[in-house]
Amino acid sequence: MSIQQSAPKSRNDTPLQRERAPLAVPIRSLGANHRERIAGHLLALEPHDRYLRFGYPANDEQIRRYVDRLDFEHDELFGIYNRDLTLIAMAHLAFSVSPECKSCAEFGVSVLGRARGRGFGSRLFERAILHARNEGVQLMFVHVLSENAAMINIARKAGATVVRDGPETEAYLRLPEADFDSHLHALLDQQLAEMDYSLKAQVKVFRDWLQAVQEIRQGVREGRSQSSP
Repeated sequence: MSIQQSAPKSRNDTPLQRERAPLAVPIRSLGANHRERIAGHLLALEPHDRYLRFGYPANDEQIRRYVDRLDFEHDELFGIYNRDLTLIAMAHLAFSVSPECKSCAEFGVSVLGRARGRGFGSRLFERAILHARNEGVQLMFVHVLSENAAMINIARKAGATVVRDGPETEAYLRLPEADFDSHLHALLDQQLAEMDYSLKAQVKVFRDWLQAVQEIRQGVREGRSQSSP
């Protein structure tokens, strides 16, 4: 339930190799129609990232089972898409099903390697806090491996109490009650994310169409060249 420490940027990194950080980070709620993209995101994680995210070296089959069991009616999932509509970061806010802990929720997050070091984990944590407040959650938990310094730092900076127990660490954050501002903020965030996703989808359709046209034109040129005496 975690993100790996961000790797230092090397001199050989290029804008194509690492995602640029936008000034604003639209975060979209993910529904059941995003299940395959969620699976694609998690399957694209490097082995060590999978280990940090799940607390064990999850294989493809285990990830598929996790995705198949996601309860979009009960829990909340958030995602950050790039311009190619690749899910580069996502978070899972799981609400407790226990009557004794009905005001509790647990947070887990993952970020693709090429998008790490851009603050996406922190933004997803902030978005999850906002949503949890509005849902009446009083205590939010993060359970991670102790080696996951990045997620621990995110929780600590948010004011969470961090307790280390050998190879595992638990952080818990007490949340204030929801108010008008928190509900308005969440509404505006969601509207921005929906607009951003819609625009990216339209741009992607246009780019795909343009690429297809260019390929057809190239094929026509090659055909003419081959038929020339």
